[in-house]
This record gives sequence, C-alpha cells and structure tokens, in this order.
Amino acid sequence: MAQWQIKTFSELTTIELFNLLYTRSEVFVVEQNCVFQEPTLEDLDCLHVFKTDEAGGIIAYGRIIDKGETVTFGRVITAPQHRGAGSGRELLTVLISEITRRYPARTIEIQAQSYLEHFYGSFGFKACSAYYLEDEIEHVDMKKEG
Repeated sequence: MAQWQIKTFSELTTIELFNLLYTRSEVFVVEQNCVFQEPTLEDLDCLHVFKTDEAGGIIAYGRIIDKGETVTFGRVITAPQHRGAGSGRELLTVLISEITRRYPARTIEIQAQSYLEHFYGSFGFKACSAYYLEDEIEHVDMKKEG
C-alpha cells in the first residue's frame, strides 16, 4: 500500500520530481487550461506532500509553504485516473495534520477554487474574501484559524 511522503525539494528523487511536475502540468496546464510558470520558485522552499501508486505515478499531491505568520498549501491535485477514491480528502487530512505538527497555532490561508469551497469548509476553512478570477477560474480566499 502506498504511503504518504513529505519531502523538501532537495530530498525529492529526479523521478519523483518529474512525476509530480508532470501531474501538476497535466491537471493545471492541460486540463484546466491555466497558463502560468510551472514549476515555481516556491517549489525550492516548500514541503512536497504526495502519495504514489505502485508504478511511482502521483495519486495526490499538495505543497506546504511557510509564509511567516501564516502557512498556506497549494497545487492541490488528485491525478485524473485516481479521482473518486477519497484521495483528495486523505490529502487534505495529511496537509492539515503536517501543518499543525510543524507550525502549531498558525492560521492556514488558502486560495480555493470556488467549486471546492464546501469541500474545504468541511475541514474547518471559512471564506474570507469575495469571489475573484485567477487564471480565468473563480476562486475565494479561505482561512482556518490555528
């Protein structure tokens, strides 16, 4: 059974790095038609949280970024071929648990696609902005107090 992994950039193997960037591109650039720089400089300093299948392909992925007074996570994805099996909910549980362990009492702030507002709300996140467009996709800022 696949285990969740939490690694810094320098701890990633070249195959892990390729697979996570490939999957991020598959979801954000190809599927969602977002045109933005991928990877980003934040990849160098964040924690990469992911689960792989038997072949090493990414099942689900997110990254944790320390913003000083707050913490955020982003690039949250479940690979298309693994959707509907609860991996997204499992990923959120791991992300929040790891943030709470490493950064106790810090507020978590995220930018959520608006169709996922209820999903994040089920983890205790509350909307804290009006809806806005980012990469032509409606988003809302949300936070969970630490």
